[in-house]
Amino acid sequence: MAEFLTDIKTIRDRARQQIDQGPVTDAYGADLERVLVVLNEALATEIVCTLRYKRHYYTASGLYSEPVAAEFLEHAQEEQQHADKLAERIVQLGGEPDFNPDTLTSRSHAEYDASTDLIEMIKEDLIAERVAVASYTEIVQWLGNGDVTTRRVFEELLAQEEEHADDLRGLLERIPGDRRS
Repeated sequence: MAEFLTDIKTIRDRARQQIDQGPVTDAYGADLERVLVVLNEALATEIVCTLRYKRHYYTASGLYSEPVAAEFLEHAQEEQQHADKLAERIVQLGGEPDFNPDTLTSRSHAEYDASTDLIEMIKEDLIAERVAVASYTEIVQWLGNGDVTTRRVFEELLAQEEEHADDLRGLLERIPGDRRS
């Protein structure tokens, strides 16, 4: 087992001197300002995804719309939970969550969609999930061991985004229609 690199008295002294920094200590190894920007971009992504899924839930119509709309609602609720986790982490790190509606779509990795066709709604949601999977995978790799807690938040979100993508792919496979493009 490895030895502590710093003696416990020094760790205690630093903790007292930097008490206003909350959980961010000298051991924090990431670029805090950049982490806060990335967290706020992910927050915007989750809010836009929540809004897109909510719109799709309320506007889905047609023969297969009932089970698809139920999936949209479930995903909207989970995306909102993701946004809440990200906002909580931003505050823990001493930042401010950015809920400004004027800049949400420009900061979001995913796009808002106003499709009216059920298959197109599913496709657009699947594309957005794939964007989140790719983005969050990159973020997890970028964070590495520099900010393990934030990395774990993104790992948790990533697992659920992968599940969403799989759910949507399954819907596309079960609903007859043109799936090209």
